[in-house]
Amino acid sequence: MRKTLVIYLVCEPETPALAAAAVEAGADVIELGFPFSDPLADGPVIQRASERALGRGMRTARCLECLEATRALLGETPIVPMTYAALLEAYGWERFAADAEARGATSLIVSDVPAGLRPELRRIHLVAPTSTDERLRLAAGTTDGWLYLV
Repeated sequence: MRKTLVIYLVCEPETPALAAAAVEAGADVIELGFPFSDPLADGPVIQRASERALGRGMRTARCLECLEATRALLGETPIVPMTYAALLEAYGWERFAADAEARGATSLIVSDVPAGLRPELRRIHLVAPTSTDERLRLAAGTTDGWLYLV
């Protein structure tokens, strides 16, 4: 089994350069957090980073620009935006998926949408130690790339 180093960065103006430095230092995948005003699945550090980013004007359109700028610096390194369903609901599910892919996203993580919902979206599924065998099979059979254990 190959180990993979995944680095999480909240989208901000400095993020593309930080992502490039992380890849240069050995990161295999970059997760780009699209800040959300009520990030219930995130801990206090990411919550504060999201608040800061939102305070700096990092809304969805600017985060997509950040994704595009990050892609320009990273070549083929996988970049996975991570966000919440409410952001996609407001922006438009299919529109977000298309815009993210056009700007260089490798896949998506939507932390509050379980496997089985929105099957049209190519995304990485989250599972927990408490997930049932049935839920694990569903997530494993439809995930894009890997399962994210939370």
